[in-house]
Amino acid sequence: MTDSNAADDNWLIDEDEEDTPASGLGAPDQRLWRVLIVDDDVDVHAVTRLALRNVSFKGRELELFSAYSGREAYDILRDTPDIALVLLDVVMETDDAGLLLARRIREELHNSIVRVVLRTGQPGQAPEQRVIIEYDINDYKAKTELTTQKLFTTVISALRAYESLNMLERSRIGLGKILAGATNLYQIHSLREFASGVLNQVSAILDVGSDGVLCLMQGDTGITTVVAATGGYSSLNSEELMPASHPLWPTIAKAFAEKKSQFEHPANVLFIHTQENREVAISVTPPWPLAQIQRDLLEVFCQRIAAAFDNLYMFGQLRKAQEATVVALADLAEFRDSGTGGHVRRVQMLSSALAQRLHERGAYPDEITPQLLEMIGLASILHDVGKVATPDHILLKPGIHTPEERAEMQQHAGVGQTILERAANMVDGVSYLTYGAQIAGGHHEHWDGNGYPNQLKGRAIPIAARIVAVIDVFDSLLHERPYKEPWPHTEAVAYIKDRAGKQFDPEVVAALLEMIERDPSIGRTPE
Repeated sequence: MTDSNAADDNWLIDEDEEDTPASGLGAPDQRLWRVLIVDDDVDVHAVTRLALRNVSFKGRELELFSAYSGREAYDILRDTPDIALVLLDVVMETDDAGLLLARRIREELHNSIVRVVLRTGQPGQAPEQRVIIEYDINDYKAKTELTTQKLFTTVISALRAYESLNMLERSRIGLGKILAGATNLYQIHSLREFASGVLNQVSAILDVGSDGVLCLMQGDTGITTVVAATGGYSSLNSEELMPASHPLWPTIAKAFAEKKSQFEHPANVLFIHTQENREVAISVTPPWPLAQIQRDLLEVFCQRIAAAFDNLYMFGQLRKAQEATVVALADLAEFRDSGTGGHVRRVQMLSSALAQRLHERGAYPDEITPQLLEMIGLASILHDVGKVATPDHILLKPGIHTPEERAEMQQHAGVGQTILERAANMVDGVSYLTYGAQIAGGHHEHWDGNGYPNQLKGRAIPIAARIVAVIDVFDSLLHERPYKEPWPHTEAVAYIKDRAGKQFDPEVVAALLEMIERDPSIGRTPE
């Protein structure tokens, strides 16, 4: 090795000088520190590259870019992300080209993180004090003073500052993603959809497309179930239980046992304990060890997610309570009319399927909403709830009703709508009761306006009622009632088809006929 004093006075690193040691912080990170050399002197590029050829910082080597003018450097900075350091000459195509570039970096590219070190061979042309005050640069060096060791010190100091600023910026972005992500997750009702959303948000916070597996431990059973998985672990979505043979299992089991997060690269397991005593483990495997600030961000996210899990559970309980209320009301109506048998359940199944078919056909996109698709099936079982007000001697009468009895029977539509609207108004937003009221009041209206109770016509009839109207009649024709025998399947289909555009919405009928064409067993009673 050459004499140390000679090395300090020379831009060049001697050929047998040893590599700068890595920081030793965990496994080497394969990403590179990007450094841009800007100078119009080709020799300066050569000696700078030679001087920095063995430099590494925290296990990451340098990736060097070269520009020979301020304009060329600006284009590289604009088009190349994550440049950490610019070694910038002052005098190039103009006497102040470097200074103008420094200003453009901050003001036009809005890049406040990249470190800018001015290097000049003519200090008198750009006095240091004026430049430091007037330009947002981070260091100012005369080329004559930049020995190999001083260049090394300058570069490492700049990279360390860039890393700190970059982590602060990622922290700011990450916190924003936490707030936005948690807000979006509160809108997801399904546990599996929610869990998948959690994994997506974790990947966004880490800014990597990391694989992940979310596991939920129920109460004190000790049974760990896979709720959602992504990437290389997506095959676990079909598993009910987390396999003990899986490579992630020891770290996940440790997190549950110790009730705290585990960071054992490549397995990182975030532990979440909710106030409702549910325990959740989120495992992520990014390609490099997580920095402390990333761990802190994930812990903050987990605190938000714990509350979201509890809210999701409470939402589910409220939804179940609402569903139980709907079923109880339908059972009450059907209890008095035992002749209908499983009519309401068949209407529920077919109404839901028909709504989905309409959605697939692209029909009525402003009316066939995700909310309707989710709720119409259960809401449809309330279509005849108003029959609780119909006297037994009319409701249960075999044979044909008199005109007066028919008028009495028809009142059930308005009664059902009134009862359900009153109940729906006690709940904020749209609920099963909302759609139930529309269906109860509108499923006897006719497309041509000749129905009852309000003689509504066409699309003035709610879409939920138009769907159930078709299914209600179709199923009633196919099954025995006190006043009629069941019709053959072909005759029932022909009747529905004939009434399209008169009694029924023709688009809804077309969708039902498509369903029957695809599956001729629809509506038939299994033998």
